[in-house]
Amino acid sequence: MGTPHKPRPSPFRLLVPRGVIGKVGLSGQLSGRRPSVEVCVPPPPRSHPVFSSRFHVGRQSASPLLSMSPSTSTSPRLLAEKEVARHCTKDSCWVLLGTRVYDVTSFLRMHPGGEALLLRRSGKDVSPEMEGPPHRHSENARRWMEQYYIGELDRDSGTGEAQTARARRKAGEQTVRETGDERTGKRVTEEDENADYNRCSPVDLDKDLVDWRKPLAWQVGHLGEKYDAWVHQPVDRPIRLFGNPLMEAGTKTSWYWVPVVWLPVVFYFSWYCYTTLGEGTTRLNLTSGISVPIHKYCFPLLFLLGWFLWSFIEYCIHRFVFHMKPPAHNYYLITIHFLLHGQHHKSPFDGSRLVFPPGLASLVVGSFYLILCRTLPEILGTSVFVGGLCGYVMYDMIHYYLHYGSPKRGSYMYGLKAYHVKHHFEHQRAGFGITSTFWDHPFNTVIPNEKY
Repeated sequence: MGTPHKPRPSPFRLLVPRGVIGKVGLSGQLSGRRPSVEVCVPPPPRSHPVFSSRFHVGRQSASPLLSMSPSTSTSPRLLAEKEVARHCTKDSCWVLLGTRVYDVTSFLRMHPGGEALLLRRSGKDVSPEMEGPPHRHSENARRWMEQYYIGELDRDSGTGEAQTARARRKAGEQTVRETGDERTGKRVTEEDENADYNRCSPVDLDKDLVDWRKPLAWQVGHLGEKYDAWVHQPVDRPIRLFGNPLMEAGTKTSWYWVPVVWLPVVFYFSWYCYTTLGEGTTRLNLTSGISVPIHKYCFPLLFLLGWFLWSFIEYCIHRFVFHMKPPAHNYYLITIHFLLHGQHHKSPFDGSRLVFPPGLASLVVGSFYLILCRTLPEILGTSVFVGGLCGYVMYDMIHYYLHYGSPKRGSYMYGLKAYHVKHHFEHQRAGFGITSTFWDHPFNTVIPNEKY
């Protein structure tokens, strides 16, 4: 008889935070209380087809990701104060929250207060700023912060006792890792060890309901009553909607394609309307016997009227279509909602889906053009339409800027960016204005001022 087969040790480790009592079984379930835990996934070979993004947590986490044999737990990465203080540039920015260290480099451009605000606090404890004033950060903001957690501050890093303890712990961990390497034939480097910590992200076993390794479009409809809460807990990771590459590409676009496609249309129709009105043959019939001439000098007013109408349409679409609450039992309405706007709230900084793809937008644009031309005399309807189209282009550009721009502190865009970020992270049922807050006032959906 041959030697019985010994199972290879699992490279996965389930890290349980301090103060949490529970046991890890082969199924990866946590007994007793079930708070958020951290799943630390070591970097796999680059050729591995599954692990292609930063986080690998989903509905199937309990199987197979969490169905793993227990291994020796690893202590959090300890970082000296001097090391944390060195990371104070745009290329590497770390901050503290108590004794927890966060690498917020990738978040600099997205921060509502601008990257300069974070850079001024690099290497320092931001706990007072998280609590406010001037702004108390929401639970979603705190959850978002945990995605950048990389380790703990070692305040005793300069003492001989601490160095000895740290060396002893590192030697013990190295022994365990080398033992595993002998069985698997793999070598773990210092760089790999650091990557382990950088791949840690908080996971709530009750709320991670989808398999992030698979397209999400056909999964979210099964979430039912949990969909609304899940979709409003944002994450910093890209989303794949469809497995088909062509369909997936159709849902993405770079921001510059919006002005490239639509501004020539705006310029052409503006020229056409102005020159046609300049012929002096256009009249607006008020009654069967009364009509008034429409001169070319009326074009700017018609253009602005279209822009104003667009601002109202923008508000209505955002509030009543994008933020409708689909019935929990309706798979198709949940799926449609996620494709239209839910995916943007789940991953608000996915730069490839911050503006509407021109192909899909053309269907809506064409519909409004037909409605206006049938409601008003052709040239008047076209004049109003071109103003609305220009308003749409500005809407998409402003929306992108609110997510990725760094407006000057105290400017109009600075306040608008902070307002929109509150809509994403704290007040999803208010603050529906994007280019302005004008329509939020008459409809009583203004985001309330914070009270401390």
